[in-house]
Formats: sequence, structure tokens, C-alpha cells
Amino acid sequence: QVQIVEAGGGSDQPGGSLILSCAAAGFTFSSYVMSWYRQTPGMERELVARVSSAGIYTKYEDSVKGRFTISRDNAKNTVYLQMNSLKPEDTAVYYCNADNLYYNYWGQGTQVTVSS
Repeated sequence: QVQIVEAGGGSDQPGGSLILSCAAAGFTFSSYVMSWYRQTPGMERELVARVSSAGIYTKYEDSVKGRFTISRDNAKNTVYLQMNSLKPEDTAVYYCNADNLYYNYWGQGTQVTVSS
């Protein structure tokens, strides 16, 4: 059974830091590209960061470049999103995604709120 479980969301002030984690099970994690998306009410889900299956290549949405870092530990079937210098516009539900061009899986999301 495929499971993708996000953790680490919460609230922080502008300029703060949070780290999200996404634990996966039920599929060959090391064969999947892993991504973090985010969504705010009334808006489409947008890609925040992506990491290749081996963890070598990464891609970031322009507004998070230099502030967010995606990484993965294939031995632990986990992907992380380190979020620094948080801004109010980072407030969203963050979703973890696994994709191998044949199958695509989503977690249920974790809320991140940035507010003073």
C-alpha cells in the first residue's frame, strides 16, 4: 500500500525557518522523482521544489530560490524541504509528490503559516 506522509508544518514568523519531511512507503522510492508543491485557497497547486531520483539534480520555483532546499535520503525513503527566511507569501498547504512517469502519488498535505 502506497503511503506518503508529510510532517513538520506549523506556524512561524517572517524570517523564521521550518523543515518539512515526507516519509514514503509502498513503492520503490529511489526510482521516483520527488517534489514539493504548495497550494493556497482559490489557487492552483504550484511546484516549489523537485529533486531527481538519485538526489543529484534539483529545481526550484523562482520565489524560493536561495531560501528553500530540497534533499532526500533514499535509505530512509524520505524527502525534506528546508525553508529559511520565510515570508508571509509562503503560507500554504504543502504537498509531497512522487512521480516516475508511470505512477504519481500525493500526500495529504501539511499546513505552513507565516505570520507575525
